[in-house]
Amino acid sequence: MPPIAGLRVVNSGIHGYGVVAERDFAPGDVVAIVDGLPWNAEIQDRDDRYSLWLDDEWYLDMLDQTRWINHSCAPNCDIEGGIRPDGGEAWARVVAMRAIRAGEEITYDYGFTAELAEPCLCGTPSCRGWIVDESELPRLLEMKAS
Repeated sequence: MPPIAGLRVVNSGIHGYGVVAERDFAPGDVVAIVDGLPWNAEIQDRDDRYSLWLDDEWYLDMLDQTRWINHSCAPNCDIEGGIRPDGGEAWARVVAMRAIRAGEEITYDYGFTAELAEPCLCGTPSCRGWIVDESELPRLLEMKAS
């Protein structure tokens, strides 16, 4: 896979590998276009660990450096993506939510459901303690208390 200009995969202080900016990004800048393979429940051979949820039926298995972008409860990026209505092509991109300085780790909020939640290691002051969508946190805590 060719490198994505302006990004570099490194050992992360958050978890395993991570992706850092090699240049500054302004809010709204496209940090990366995700190269991926779309899949749904009908496709048996898939790697869902590095997949983005696109809609109720489709996912995008990230095949480039974007697969190493870590979760944060206070992310600096968001994921935009979907299925194009004109031909069904899957697409996704990483977009800066705020100014990002060179050397800063790129992160986004994975927003897992309560059933898929994992312990969070982001270490931010606003850390929820779990990799879970903020709206799912009360349900997750109720599930854990049961």
